[in-house]
Parts: sequence; C-alpha cells; structure tokens
Amino acid sequence: MASIRISRPPSAVLRFVLGMLGLVLITVSMFALTPQAAATTDTEDNPYTISVNVKTGGDGVEGVTVTATGEGTEEFEAVTNKMGLAQIGVPSKDIPWQVTVDEDTLPEDVKAPTGFQFEQEVKFGATSNAVKNFILVTGERHTTSFADQVLSRAVNGLNFGLMLGLAAIGLSLVFGTTGLSNFAHGEMVTFGAIGALLFSTVLNIPIWIAIPLAVVFAAVFGLGMDAGLWRPLRRKGIGTVQLMIVSIGLSLALRYVFQIFIGGGTSMLPGRSSETIPGLGPIKLTMTDAISMGVSIVVILCFAWWFMRTKMGRATRAVADNSSLAAASGIDVDRVVRVVWVLAAALAGLSGVLWAYFRPGIRWDMGTSVLLLMFAAVTLGGLGTAFGALVGSIIVGLLVELSTLWIPSDLKNVGALVVLIVILLFRPQGILGRKERIG
Repeated sequence: MASIRISRPPSAVLRFVLGMLGLVLITVSMFALTPQAAATTDTEDNPYTISVNVKTGGDGVEGVTVTATGEGTEEFEAVTNKMGLAQIGVPSKDIPWQVTVDEDTLPEDVKAPTGFQFEQEVKFGATSNAVKNFILVTGERHTTSFADQVLSRAVNGLNFGLMLGLAAIGLSLVFGTTGLSNFAHGEMVTFGAIGALLFSTVLNIPIWIAIPLAVVFAAVFGLGMDAGLWRPLRRKGIGTVQLMIVSIGLSLALRYVFQIFIGGGTSMLPGRSSETIPGLGPIKLTMTDAISMGVSIVVILCFAWWFMRTKMGRATRAVADNSSLAAASGIDVDRVVRVVWVLAAALAGLSGVLWAYFRPGIRWDMGTSVLLLMFAAVTLGGLGTAFGALVGSIIVGLLVELSTLWIPSDLKNVGALVVLIVILLFRPQGILGRKERIG
C-alpha cells in the first residue's frame, strides 16, 4: 500500500517568505517614520475624527484654521484644504466637543454674515467619525430632474462596478481553482492602495509611475502569500473550511497591522481632480473618474484576452472546471494556482488604487468595507466564473448607486444584498453559473 508523503516547503520558499516579511517590515517602518504621509491630525492617541467643512456659496474655503476642544482636554487644530475640509483627530468620542472656526484666518474676500456662530458643538454617534458644517453663505439651489439623477448615478454605478469587478474577478478565480473563499481578499485591495501611497507620498515618485509599482508590489505580495502560506497548507491536505478560517484570521491580522502603521484617519493620494468635465449635461464626471473607467475597461479587456486566448488562460479554465482531470491531462496545477494568486492580488491592488480615488481616501479598513459586495458580485454572477464576477459586479455597482434614489445612502449596500437574495431564489447558480449535476 502506497504511503502518503507530506513534504515540507523547500528552503528556497522559506528564504523567499523571510524576504517578503523583511520587505513588509521595511514598508511599515517607512510609514511609521514619515508623519507627512497622513492627511489628518490623527495619531495613535487620537483615533477619532471630526470632519469640519467650511463653505461659502457652495465652494470650499481654503486655509481656515479650525480647532476642537473638550472638557479637560487640550486644544486640537487643523487647517482646511482646497475643498474646505479639515479633519481633526481627537482622543475621545464620549464627550461633546466645541469646534471653532478662527475668523481671523478667513480670506479677505470671504465674509461671514451677521450673527454667524463661529463656535458650534459636535457629538459623536456610533461611528468613529463626526461631521460639522460651517456654511458662511448658502449657495444657489439647483433642482435636478429624476431622469437626470438616474443617468448621473448610473454612470457612477458603472464606474464603481468596474472597480469592484477588478477585485471580484481575482476572488472568483481563486475560488474556482482552489475552492477557497478568501476573506483576506479585501486586505489585498487595501494593500494596493497603501502601496500607491507609499511610493507617491513617502518616496515622492510621480503618481503615474507609483500606481504601476503599487500593482507590481501587490502581485509580489500575492506570490509571497501563496508560497509562504496557502501552498504549504494545500500540500498538507487542509480542507477548504479550515482554509477559510485561516483567511479570516489573516484578514484580521493584516487589517490591524495596517491600522497600527497608517493610523485610523484617512490619507489622500495625490493627483485627484475635483473639477467635472464640461459638456456632459447632468453627468458629473471628473477627469479622474473618466481615467479610472478607462483603465478598468482596458485591464478587463486584457484579462479577457489572456483568459480566452493564451495557453495559461486555457489551463486556468481547465483547473477551475476540474483540477483532477486537468492534472491528469498534464497541466501543472500548482503553477496555475500560483499564477492565479499573483493575478488576483494584482487586480485587487489596482482596484484598491482606483477605489482610493473614488471614495476618496485610503483607510486601514477600506477593503473590508467592500468585501461583502465582492462576495455578492461573485455569487450573483456565478461561483468560480470570472466573467460572471464581472457581470455581477456591474449589477451590484448599479444597484448600490441607484438605490440611493429611494433609500438613505447609509443603507445602499443593504439594498444590493437584498436584490442578490431575491435573484438567487430564482436562479441559485447565479447568472452565468451552471447547475450542478449529481450522479
């Protein structure tokens, strides 16, 4: 009777994993030692954020000093940016805070109306963020027809769906080739955005070079994760349920490592344009949004060509369809899975960069906030089907944005999940999935 031999990872893999750990330590150390990477006044001692908007006539007022004081605390200060936004980090959310706008720092051409309250109280709710608006002069009110609102939000939904699709395709490929529901995939999205922040803000590399470097950085991270964690576990014959639990633990670990080194505030990537493209009617689309949509479409088309036309793409489809039969046909399943992990991490990293411009901003838990939507897109399109994940992502993106016409924006993700449940009641295999045949 043949014995089953469980081999240990070769020394080359161990050296590679140690090198990856060293690279991660160097990365997070650079963030820890570089205070200018953060866009807020948050520190480890000030984990809560008060967002202050100073506007006049609908436009933000730049360069205004705002302060926050609480009972028994020191004074915390920030200065508004071009959009009139200042984010003040404070140490507690359990006390009321007095937010004050320094009148002397208002520009000469900006005047406050008589009786304007430069000091207002703000209280935190259930979240770690609170918002206070100081409107010096009310802007002219414009009404938008329902049809125009539908058109505008549909375009935003398409943009969001394409970004979501980049990450969901990788998640679906991993599931199709390994059977793993990777709950750490959201952290791969965050990792790509943090990589872009590292290269552009800390290393001062131009953003158009920093973004491709961040994608490569994310791909190397995916390769290291597979070589150091997932491949050894697969060789030991660990079941998919146990692997899923490992991915949950990995997600929590990575998430809080991100928080330790970049803080709990929001950091901005350079180069975002807030000016809308003229001549588009009711559609408010910035140049950054247009470039994001263009990049997403080009990358998806390149992936489709690779997936359908190349030898490795055909091998990936064969492994996703039946890994045992693919191995019997001479396909190197381990090599295919390794390529899938690299590709999934690269697509997730690019999605994170585009998501950082769409939100806008980078947070330590930004990937987690869209993880459930990624799973919804993959399930809706059909488990294990790459193009199904893309179709599901576009549908989810449109539902998320259009649902805000009828429900509060805080509940827009819930609306998409409700529609997912309804669709699966009538087509359990998803839109492009196939029915399983038993026997």
